[in-house]
Amino acid sequence: MKRIFLAVITIFIISSCNKKLIKYPTFDISKIPSSPDYSNPDHWAALPTKTDMADLVPGKSQRLKNNQNKAEVDVFFIHPTIYTKDQESSNPWNADVYNQEMNIKTDESTIKYQSTVFNGSSKVYAPRYRQAHVNVFNATKCSTDIRKLALDLAYSDVKQAFEYYLKNSNNSRPFIIGSHSQGTTHAIRLVKELIDNKPLQNQLVAAYIVGMPIQSKVFETIPVCESSNQTNCWVGWNTYAKGYYPPTYEQSYKNVINVNPLNWKVDNTYAGFESNKGGILKNYNKIRPELSDAQNNDGMLWINKPHFFGNFLINWKRYHVVDYNLFYLNIRENVDERVNAFLKK
Repeated sequence: MKRIFLAVITIFIISSCNKKLIKYPTFDISKIPSSPDYSNPDHWAALPTKTDMADLVPGKSQRLKNNQNKAEVDVFFIHPTIYTKDQESSNPWNADVYNQEMNIKTDESTIKYQSTVFNGSSKVYAPRYRQAHVNVFNATKCSTDIRKLALDLAYSDVKQAFEYYLKNSNNSRPFIIGSHSQGTTHAIRLVKELIDNKPLQNQLVAAYIVGMPIQSKVFETIPVCESSNQTNCWVGWNTYAKGYYPPTYEQSYKNVINVNPLNWKVDNTYAGFESNKGGILKNYNKIRPELSDAQNNDGMLWINKPHFFGNFLINWKRYHVVDYNLFYLNIRENVDERVNAFLKK
């Protein structure tokens, strides 16, 4: 009976995988979009030398300022997955950097709501790249080939952009690595290959690698940040509703470490709503003090339901898309604190 049960389960899994693979197109090398040219400013979502969404600051007062013109530090920001709608037949697995609709969507979302946390003390460099379609994280339940091929292509652009930045813009300046979600997948690989235990590590202020589960020993010599002013270290978190464990918890989140973006601790010390200096939601110009609380727990960052009018309408378990938004001012001020600490060295 046990053997029959296992056989049925195996057939079910194989059948499900086949259905998945039929649903998704294969990775066709002839359908790879043209590569970006990083000497062309249009192939950067943000540059300190042009006007773009990374120049914005939220709120209607003069409290926050875009200080890129005088910043002594750079940030290389790798945006998350924006290619989330139907896969295009011309390039099913990787986005086209020449697609203006996709570029506008990128600029008006992640560049506006995430990369701007750095512009108070850093010049923002954010490359466009042939990001992998969100379905790589679904189709690969059956095949790792699609995921690897699509993410490798995306990473090759990110690496090329970073190397172009180093050669043409960095001038031995200190820098920050910033990222979210798929961007963090690429950021981790970039840090491992080009920064960790290499001469460039001396220029690293910190890495804000958010939205992916990360083990404490992810890097050889770059530790997790354990205080608000520590430098040459990394921070990251994954935001979930308090009490919720995702279905992939055992495989993905067990033994993961998070840094709480309200108190910058790695332990489970609770940071209440009063610790939140201000977050932003859809209305970018409205800063919302005490928007969220936060507490590290079992490899995740748990929060209670955010405080805003109409919050009864949401019943989210995963707050992935607002990993930055919820803690916007705290992150912004922390970037400034780490930059100042690094420069004082």
